[in-house]
Amino acid sequence: MTKYETPEKYYYRIHHVRPRFKNDVEDVLIHVATELSKLKPMKKKDFDEKFNKSIRMFPNNLKKTNKTINNWRTEISSLFGMVLYDPATDMCKPSDNAKTLAVKQDLVEFFKYFLYSFQYPGGHIKAHEVKKIIEKEIRFKPAYYILNLLHTAEDSACKRFGITKAEATHCIFNDLRVTRDNCSVEDVIKLIESNRNQKLEYVLDGDVIRYAGDILDYMVHANLLEKKGKKYYLNPSEKEKTLYFIKENKYFTEYDKLYKTSSELSKLQEIGFSWFHYVSEFIGKIRFETDVLSYVKIDKAKYLELESGSHNQLISEFIEKTEKHDEITSKDIGNTGELLILGHECNIQKKRGRIDLIKKVVIYPDHLGLGFDIRSYENDDTQKFIEVKTTISNSSLDFKRFHMTDNEYNSASTHKERYYVYRLMISRANIKLFVIRDPIGKYMKSHIVVKLGDGADMTFKKSAGKYEQLLIWKN
Repeated sequence: MTKYETPEKYYYRIHHVRPRFKNDVEDVLIHVATELSKLKPMKKKDFDEKFNKSIRMFPNNLKKTNKTINNWRTEISSLFGMVLYDPATDMCKPSDNAKTLAVKQDLVEFFKYFLYSFQYPGGHIKAHEVKKIIEKEIRFKPAYYILNLLHTAEDSACKRFGITKAEATHCIFNDLRVTRDNCSVEDVIKLIESNRNQKLEYVLDGDVIRYAGDILDYMVHANLLEKKGKKYYLNPSEKEKTLYFIKENKYFTEYDKLYKTSSELSKLQEIGFSWFHYVSEFIGKIRFETDVLSYVKIDKAKYLELESGSHNQLISEFIEKTEKHDEITSKDIGNTGELLILGHECNIQKKRGRIDLIKKVVIYPDHLGLGFDIRSYENDDTQKFIEVKTTISNSSLDFKRFHMTDNEYNSASTHKERYYVYRLMISRANIKLFVIRDPIGKYMKSHIVVKLGDGADMTFKKSAGKYEQLLIWKN
């Protein structure tokens, strides 16, 4: 069969840093973000040394060469913008996206932020490669273009439309008509369909389709796309975010003034430092956090009703105790996995016939500083205090680690057997729940390894608790 090739005069292969840990990228990012978030601003040499130590702590990295560890650090810093560097002071610090990922453990949100800012040219590639891209007059945001193309194709045909890595490579990424000339998505759709009708093949070597494939895979991690067979499709449940990417398209414009001029590498490096500040500036300004219930396809209305009851009960208690119920708002209640655990605990009370206790199972807002998220009840009707540790990811990760703040650690020490950690791993494949009762007691019995610092990093063994089936709330 005849192979399709990008016309030679339009061919230019763009690329980006491809991490050596791509197959473990979600595990690595959680680990690195957690470790980086503990570092204070310091001179680059010292920061790099501490960063390298944290990379070595990742499983199977202990015996890796210094060169490999340095490569990991460079790849993490440049591609994902986890470190900010100020050349004027020679100081480094963790970026806001690293600190946010460490706190929220929401990898789906993290990849949305990453893709929203990702573009060519960008600080994620070396200055001499940026220079080549500028000389070719390339100005391209892949996530925006792919989402726009798929959305337009579906709207036009009134049915789902998917693309393969090879199609994305040869019809989009390697074609200057797209990356330089901003060829309309309608024309690219026609090209892809024409190639299909003619049964044209593409070069499929892994190295050729690698870079377009990376972006498509990152879009799956961000829950924006679904992969079915060899094709990538829009995720219908993320329509609102997809439209945001398309309608609110923004570029990093610092490189624009260098087009059609000769630019020094030092100037490109200087702009590159600004790039990482640009990448971080969207954190918290765009609502990309994952709607957990929609993500795992659970009836949201049932949980909102349950949340409302929890909210009302909490306000009622505060009226009685403090007369300051105006400080408690619905916005403070029911973040991420806490709402699922609220439903789980209400189910437990329902099963034991204590309907009267259901309304007393409540989520406490973080600003109260109690050191736990949920109050529930034991079988003997005494109170139990639950800290929920949730990680949200496209795939199921190794989740035997969590961080406790000083406040949480002190609360666990105070409440002992009445204090629980519910470790929740949410992915599209499944939901895993591991319950640890009295984590400090488990630590004293060597079922948990604790590393004290800014709070405590807890790594638990299976003997520290037990897996439980998450009970989904239904009225």
